[in-house]
Amino acid sequence: MEYIQLTFSFVEIADYQQDLLIDELANIGYNTFEDTDSGFAAFISFTDYSLEKLDSVLLPFAGQFIYSYTVTEIAGENWNEAWEKNFEPLIIDGQCYVRATFHESQPQYPFEIVVDPKMAFGTGHHQTTTMMMSYILREDMKGQSVLDMGCGTGILAILASKRGAAELVAIDNDEVCYQSTLENTHLNEVDNIDASCGGKEAIPKRQFNIILANINRNILLDQIETYNAVLVPNGQIFFSGFYETPDLDMIKAECARFDISYKGHQKIDDWVAAHFVKN
Repeated sequence: MEYIQLTFSFVEIADYQQDLLIDELANIGYNTFEDTDSGFAAFISFTDYSLEKLDSVLLPFAGQFIYSYTVTEIAGENWNEAWEKNFEPLIIDGQCYVRATFHESQPQYPFEIVVDPKMAFGTGHHQTTTMMMSYILREDMKGQSVLDMGCGTGILAILASKRGAAELVAIDNDEVCYQSTLENTHLNEVDNIDASCGGKEAIPKRQFNIILANINRNILLDQIETYNAVLVPNGQIFFSGFYETPDLDMIKAECARFDISYKGHQKIDDWVAAHFVKN
């Protein structure tokens, strides 16, 4: 598969402005982002690239900061080669070691996850993924039925499985993410994850104890009603992929419509992960 790489350069930009731009790009299908010396690079599959959609995203930022960008067509294998050169192992809360296939194992950590992203979002390095993994490490997963929405590489579902979850469903609307999840579950010798490609319509009509959803604000707001329908009473939801202001209050309000209570949140930079419980 071929991809489009947008490489943005900025004269000067605040961190929150860059995060907002990345969030808007994610909303139109860009699923991987890399920092550069002068900005960042964003990746999208060639078939999903739309100059019209890109222009609509950039228009509201006019006058807020000065930028330029270049567009490059790249083959997937070339992107993965570049990723391998820059990927560093990651340790989450001193308990989970995330590495690529070309790194040495570190058996001193209770949990180890091997990730080959294949252009899919979710290596653990992004703030939202890190916070969601922290929640999973703290939560009792033993025997639980778990739904992972927007699963990306499958890293959250894999960690939940290693923490003792009994049954897991992992869903992403990106075919590359779906294939990446299948490959990574095999790499990690996890056999209780049922992966699907799709959106909320792909959620099976069954009950879950825990829902993990690391997507973005607009999709979360659209899917909360569906989550409520498949979540058991006293079931838990862990959300991420959005900002503290104004996103968190919007998500709290939508959850309240379905008697889903806010329990708390954590924050890294401007990104937030939040915990909710169904009453």
